Amino acid sequence: MRGCVRKVNKLLEMETDVERNLGEQPLARLMAEQGLKAQNLVAASTEHITFKMVTRACKGRRLTPHVQSKILRALNQAAAKAYSRSDLFTY
Repeated sequence: MRGCVRKVNKLLEMETDVERNLGEQPLARLMAEQGLKAQNLVAASTEHITFKMVTRACKGRRLTPHVQSKILRALNQAAAKAYSRSDLFTY
């Protein structure tokens, strides 16, 4: 039982070390320039993405590389351009 408590405490410490909210990302600016909204990315995607994923991506909530790639492919499809992940995210 003590081992489980130690593991949970260690995980909580790790979570506090990582900044999760990183401020508005370049993705938000690119979407505005293209006249795109979250709805356009969700509709253009051939993969499962949600409005919540797109909103979090724009606001700078830290996303997994897998979700970042899904957002990237959806934006490239919707905008008919070839952006890279570094064009969309600052982290």
